[in-house]
Amino acid sequence: MPGPLTFDALKAAAKDGSIDTVLVCLIDMQGRLMGKRFHVQNFIDHGWEETHCCNYLLATDLEMATPDGYQSTSWAAGYGDYVMKPDMNTLRPVPWLEGTAMVLCDLLDHHTHKPVPHAPRQVLKDQIARLEAMGLTPMMATELEFFLFEKSFEEIRKSGYRDLETLSGHNADYNIMLSARDEAVMRPLRNHLYAAGIPVENTKGEAETGQEELNIRYAEALLCADHHTIAKHATKEIAWAHGHAASFLPKWHHDRVGSASHVHMSLWKDNEPAFYDPDAEYGMSELMRSFCAGLIAYAPDYTFFLAPYVNSYKRFMKGTFAPTKTVWSVDNRTAGFRLCGEGTRGVRMECRICGSDMNPYLAQAAFLAAGIKGIENRMELAPPTSGDIYEDGAAGEIPHTLRDAIGTLRGSTMLREAMGDFVVDHYTRCAEVEQEAFDQVVTDWEIARGFEHA
Repeated sequence: MPGPLTFDALKAAAKDGSIDTVLVCLIDMQGRLMGKRFHVQNFIDHGWEETHCCNYLLATDLEMATPDGYQSTSWAAGYGDYVMKPDMNTLRPVPWLEGTAMVLCDLLDHHTHKPVPHAPRQVLKDQIARLEAMGLTPMMATELEFFLFEKSFEEIRKSGYRDLETLSGHNADYNIMLSARDEAVMRPLRNHLYAAGIPVENTKGEAETGQEELNIRYAEALLCADHHTIAKHATKEIAWAHGHAASFLPKWHHDRVGSASHVHMSLWKDNEPAFYDPDAEYGMSELMRSFCAGLIAYAPDYTFFLAPYVNSYKRFMKGTFAPTKTVWSVDNRTAGFRLCGEGTRGVRMECRICGSDMNPYLAQAAFLAAGIKGIENRMELAPPTSGDIYEDGAAGEIPHTLRDAIGTLRGSTMLREAMGDFVVDHYTRCAEVEQEAFDQVVTDWEIARGFEHA
């Protein structure tokens, strides 16, 4: 697989004219790439050291409005700058865009040059550092589910997002013949990502009409989140280039199964899987059991980081493979947490709660914070649950709505200890902004239901 682009290789590509543009990107609260397009020579001469951006980029909603209530920045404070510091280890070609490379940035305070604590990449790096101090390395893998639509974003927007038709008219879950019909998008997606240094494993049709899944090989947590973010961005751009829309909205129709982004996780020590004990039940080490006990116990606290919008909670429905319970099981897809690879060196825990709209940096940071708490307190893991867990009345539940998740996030002592009050308050405000925006809107459903009959 092609590796990241070295600075010397970028200089050579600039000289021979094969690269003329560098995307200098940060990750915003919503997990999107924001930034600037640099002429390659200016990046080589100056931009590789640092550039700047408005600090409102970590205080907007999905539509880039600037709501009030954030401590980090405001109209009263004048909306100053952040320093964008390129992480040159992330420099890579962007094969789906002609003559283009990309680099991801960390954000620094404009005045002190200290890391911005609520920047998603920094939130994750802080939790990784806590584990590194314990001699442990977190490894993660994500699955990206999304829908491909017949029309482009522009056409769909002009139609008022009505009469949506997916590119495929069938449930193509694992179906080789049916999924071939989407190869005009999926084949270049696989190949371009691989050429960009993203270790793509495979794609497949998913379990709803028009739904797709992209799987990327596991990596260290920060690299996994980088891969996920670039892959999601690439999916939308490549689909757009072929005249189609790719949507990561978790629930685009009430009659359709939603889209998830399952996350697999394990810890390693000295290049060996620390979750594995060949003599233990299921191959689960005591370290793994304590980590997973924290992961499960604190799931309600961090659900917002897995399901950040009002729409996210529409996905959690019985019989849709979207879990509603905070229990674990052995290879059972009705549980919030599924043990995979039991009895092998690949033993790991999969969280199935995450939606396709999650910010992977924040979700992974929350997992690690909860798992660290489990390790520190030597928490005991309850026995696995079996059967149809949707019907298990004794099992704990995730918050049912964004409003509920705001309350559990705000009140989480664990997250405040792990991430700091400033970070938790910042993302609590982010959640409130989303809920407030929804509460002000009169929906089509309300009008159709009550216009005559109320």
